[in-house]
Amino acid sequence: MAKPIIMPKFGFTQEESTIVQWLKKEGDRVEKGDPIVEVTTDKINMEVEAPADGILGGIRYQEGETVPVTEVIAYILAEGEEAPEPEEKVAAAAPPAPAAKEAPPVAERRAVSATPVAQRIAEAKGVDLAAVPGSGPGGKITREDVERYLAERGAPPEDGKRRATPAARRVAREHGIDLSTVPGSGPRGRVQEADVLAAVERLAVEAPAPPPAPAGISAGPVVIPLEGMRKTIAERMQTSAQQAPHIMFTLDVDMSEAIAFREYANQRIAEGQPRISMTAVLVKACAWALRQHPMVNSHFDGERILVQNEVNIGVAVALEEGLIVPVVHQADQKGLMQIGAEVADLARRAREGRLRPDDLTGGTFTISNLGMFGVDHFTAIINPPEVAILAVGRIAKRFVPDENDQPVARPMMTITLSADHRVLDGAMAAGFLATLRQALEMPSTILL
Repeated sequence: MAKPIIMPKFGFTQEESTIVQWLKKEGDRVEKGDPIVEVTTDKINMEVEAPADGILGGIRYQEGETVPVTEVIAYILAEGEEAPEPEEKVAAAAPPAPAAKEAPPVAERRAVSATPVAQRIAEAKGVDLAAVPGSGPGGKITREDVERYLAERGAPPEDGKRRATPAARRVAREHGIDLSTVPGSGPRGRVQEADVLAAVERLAVEAPAPPPAPAGISAGPVVIPLEGMRKTIAERMQTSAQQAPHIMFTLDVDMSEAIAFREYANQRIAEGQPRISMTAVLVKACAWALRQHPMVNSHFDGERILVQNEVNIGVAVALEEGLIVPVVHQADQKGLMQIGAEVADLARRAREGRLRPDDLTGGTFTISNLGMFGVDHFTAIINPPEVAILAVGRIAKRFVPDENDQPVARPMMTITLSADHRVLDGAMAAGFLATLRQALEMPSTILL
């Protein structure tokens, strides 16, 4: 029996992914677990694996097409088995009315198979799909077929749908390059990053220098479309800020013992291994505090509070495209050494674009640390469906009173908890912060 290959859902709010490249072709024999297609979301590129042994067939979407999550994109077939017919078979036209003498007989009309994207473009452009030759499996009409049909008749293809890699699209956006003007050197004319960079260089040579703006008149703004990761962040943060009543709590932590503890732990790490960062210490301390205050380790779905059994801590990582939050799963059950290595690995793979789906899902609490940028104090917006987020500032020497009320310079760090007031009251949030400060100021007795 044919086993469907489903476009997976990698994130809580993800609705669609784009097919980057088919790693196997129609008719290839594959084994369970073989990577068969690379897809991209607004955050990461991922490989989708074969769900079973068999033959790849019934490919429904081509490279560059955007597919809703949970949609069937292909099948794994047994020897000699045929793929199921797509549900989206459409009639090319309604049967002609009896009075319309010029209409062809019903027998001459044919039902055609087309991808959803091809159907959408055809409908928007007024194209009769019965007149479009299909190049897909079993004569299925793809987006490229419709665009080719339009191009032959002098109509432009649908805007923004030129076949291009995600990196090529990013560079094109940054430099204001129209991808339809860039010759593609990749498979089937796909535009590569190098093609766009070459176009940028040509424009730099060919374009005349712009005339200077008249005195007192400034140049116009650079328009950056809100799309991809930036659009997702904007939508999620707007939703959180509008729906979750944020309440903030701030306190200062003496980091003297935490610094000494981290230095001691780093001395025990083998040469060549990643050093333990202060973020790793924070993850371990937060995991310990969350176990003492389980309500902070909750999700809220608008109607119910879901207290999570696992302590999965997200660590915000800044990328050029925006913010991404990989997750340290079951952080309360891991030692500091393991957390340190995992945090370093997640941050590295995030910057390389090599995170896996499970690296980005399941978070129950988030840490956003801007101390390395010299920020003393800030507040963060909660990452739904979580109910709290910790904002961490830099460690800096400040004068504080000692046990004899004498001023003494200590390495102090300001932390701010943003809490969803629908779930957490002031006493709950303050109690969590007090426990967290205890863990950071006395780490040797708690974090080992």
